[in-house]
Amino acid sequence: MTTQFGQGCHLHLIDGSAFIFRAYHALPPLTRASDGLPVGAVSGFVNMLQRYIEGNSGPDAATHVAVIFDKGSHTFRNDMYDQYKANREAMPEDLRPQIPLTRQATRAFNIACEELQGFEADDIIATLSHQARRAGGRVTILSSDKDMMQLVGDGVDMLDPIKNKRIDRDGVIEKFGVGPERVVDVQALAGDSVDNVPGAPGIGIKTAALLINEFGDLESLLDRASEITQPKRRQTLIDHRAQIELSKRLVQLDCDMELPFTIDDLEIRDPDPEVLLGFLAEMEFRTITKRIADRLGAKAPVIEAVPAPDVPVEDAKPFGGYDCVRTMDQLQVWIDRIRERGYVAVDTETTSLNEMQAELVGISLCVDAGTACYIPLAHKAAKQDDLFGSDARAEGQMDMATCLAALKPVLEDASILKIGQNMKYDAKVFALLDIAVAPIDDTMLLSYALHAGLHGHGMDTLSETYLKHQPIPIKPLLGSGKSAITFDRVPIDDAVAYAAEDADITLRLWQLLKPQLHVKQVTTVYETLERPLVPVLARMEMTGIKVDRDTLSRMSNAFAQKMAGLEDEIQTLAGRKFNVGSPKQLGEILFDELSLAMPDGKKPSTGKTGAYSTGADVLEDLATIHDLPRRILDWRQLAKLKSTYTDALQDHIDRDTGRVHTSYSIAGAVTGRLASTDPNLQNIPVRSEEGRRIREAFIADDGKVLVSLDYSQIELRILAHVAGIEELKQAFRDGVDIHALTASEMFDVPLDQMTSDIRRQAKAINFGVIYGISGFGLARNLRIPRDVAQGFIDRYFERFPGIRAYMDDTVRFAKDHGYVQTLFGRKINTPEINAKGPQAGFAKRAAINAPIQGTAADVIRRAMIRMPAAIAGQPARMLLQVHDELLFEVDDGAQDTLIATARDVMENAADPAVKLDVRLAVEAGQGANWAAAH
Repeated sequence: MTTQFGQGCHLHLIDGSAFIFRAYHALPPLTRASDGLPVGAVSGFVNMLQRYIEGNSGPDAATHVAVIFDKGSHTFRNDMYDQYKANREAMPEDLRPQIPLTRQATRAFNIACEELQGFEADDIIATLSHQARRAGGRVTILSSDKDMMQLVGDGVDMLDPIKNKRIDRDGVIEKFGVGPERVVDVQALAGDSVDNVPGAPGIGIKTAALLINEFGDLESLLDRASEITQPKRRQTLIDHRAQIELSKRLVQLDCDMELPFTIDDLEIRDPDPEVLLGFLAEMEFRTITKRIADRLGAKAPVIEAVPAPDVPVEDAKPFGGYDCVRTMDQLQVWIDRIRERGYVAVDTETTSLNEMQAELVGISLCVDAGTACYIPLAHKAAKQDDLFGSDARAEGQMDMATCLAALKPVLEDASILKIGQNMKYDAKVFALLDIAVAPIDDTMLLSYALHAGLHGHGMDTLSETYLKHQPIPIKPLLGSGKSAITFDRVPIDDAVAYAAEDADITLRLWQLLKPQLHVKQVTTVYETLERPLVPVLARMEMTGIKVDRDTLSRMSNAFAQKMAGLEDEIQTLAGRKFNVGSPKQLGEILFDELSLAMPDGKKPSTGKTGAYSTGADVLEDLATIHDLPRRILDWRQLAKLKSTYTDALQDHIDRDTGRVHTSYSIAGAVTGRLASTDPNLQNIPVRSEEGRRIREAFIADDGKVLVSLDYSQIELRILAHVAGIEELKQAFRDGVDIHALTASEMFDVPLDQMTSDIRRQAKAINFGVIYGISGFGLARNLRIPRDVAQGFIDRYFERFPGIRAYMDDTVRFAKDHGYVQTLFGRKINTPEINAKGPQAGFAKRAAINAPIQGTAADVIRRAMIRMPAAIAGQPARMLLQVHDELLFEVDDGAQDTLIATARDVMENAADPAVKLDVRLAVEAGQGANWAAAH
């Protein structure tokens, strides 16, 4: 039954376009598994709507609500001014098909969904706001769009749904320097680069506000422009009066539209569970479908899993009903089962994700689908049962030493296969308890070898995709924030259901995925590149690298002092003090007060908020014309080095070992490259002096030195091989400077007349081409005009036609097969290769680069796997892998032997699987710290 809108009613108006673009840009691309339809923005939009509904309570709750959308791009403002919004970028191709789906989503929630041809959503919102106020109700506009701030006041406010911040009259004054009734006057003067509203040249928001506050309103200002004392400003207002008046008409919202519906039609209505859940199931949104179904008290529809081609979906026993092993007799039953089977899925529960600090809490075992157990070992008593303090041991658990002594022979038995999900973690936990787990299989790596590029390889994703089963989530067990607990505080009964299920899922995934290695012809990849790397990385991670805390502390202090000096310089250049770390304040300084402009003459903006973009790309462009952005870049680099490395690394020094223990993700990058985390030691910058200095804190232990061995230009060597570039092959054979050769070939400059600047340009092109760099990207890197940069790239392909042929052939292969391949057989799937729009360019560049970068990654993996055996007996340990470099710690005096051995392993790592036309070369260095060794 419809209630007439009036006194006591509250209308919420949601800016639909803002929700859509926020969802699109905030989330990674997502496609519907069944047909590849892009649905990432729809997923984000649905989650935002659901959060809104869940939060719609209390005194500010809405009685009426509508989501308002733009319909079409041509409005009455385009009839006034044909350049209105003319400079807006085209809608991304993968977003376009999602727009109608967001309307369907709104209607599925049973929320009014309104749009009107020829008018913008802002005008509909303005009209509804006025109608609601005339009827005596209140209005809240859910948007951060500055254009709608002219509506605020007299019962109308705004709510930024992202920041959850209310915007009232004071908020408008803070933003514009004037009240809501004068916002359009300020906008008319300042213009809007996003909507291409011209405004008054050279006048920004702050100046506009000063003028309006001085003269009262725009009309008075224009009538009395001759009274302005500043000559340039006076003449601007006189010369551009018509343009300014047009700008005001463009920014003024229409509050008196004729609408084909009434506010009464917007009354809040409960959704029809069948309709809403049906839409969500159609979109294949498993998680939110279940969450909303639970909230509605309805049964979640079954969403069919879409397995990778040719992967069968298990029709096995139900999950649950697992054993809790509390005695040695019960454990012996499981040990006998394991020996009978010859394999077991094993999982550990601990108190931390950091294996070096984690304490074992319990162990899960599974030998058949649906047949799993959990062995609790170190759970704490519940508070109400705790008579001896907060660390009292819960009853009904095995003694840890007894359990581990019984399991050690099984876990170390070479005839029993141990199966895990991310087995490296569990192997390290056991290794620190003196149990060497081997041999192993890893379901994460099985999936990675089979499906790199198609989806993630975490257990939840694999379970939902291939088993049609959503695992028990960990968050309800552990909580979050300050109230979060560690697993030893989880009640044993709850722990059994969660932990044993993990082992059950792992075994079922192994049974599904392992046979597919042969079918997909990636057995060699898994057996020679993935599985044998696990113990190598585990050993490296446990070894860690020594870091000098005092050196880091001194660097932090030095960086802080240098940052303070830069802040003084920056504020002097700006002409006033401001928060250097505030992008918003910086944007106002650069574009409103200093009136800087990008090379295309425009002022950058992040979108409807109107805040200027001050990202690195913008500042790099501006740095060619002004010192302030150059200094900001320097300040930001120091700030990042300080916060990310010299400060944060001190917290990563292990209290027991005095070393930093990074963790390597084997399945983190689709190309096979390893990713370093907690902390990330692969992204320490080496181009700047300050970045190089950070490596000085990584030191050798007493009586030892660090030795670095680094592949020289490995990706260019692989490119020369796969693309068949004879000039490059011969240059590598002859030991010629490859960048100088490229420069000579492209610019017709003899090698003996080569300048460093020409060589630098050639180097940028050499490496840029591998990554599919565009003329725009190269222009930015070299700070040269775009047409000149594109000319360099065109000339490069003319001189080395084999590279273009390789690129074309690779893209064609990807489109025909849906994947590309390294020289060692690693398959990298390319699901977006047939996409349209901007995504297409990215997919092609990724496909072109993947075989080269992936082959280089495979080479260093092969070297790492062979290295332990090669250096056995030498007083040396492998510590780190950073892209193309391996870092060792060796006794002083033994480094030459190590270098000879390790270099031989690395330079011959491709043999015998692949015979490269170009010999691999490795450069070596040594020193007391990493910087000296590099």
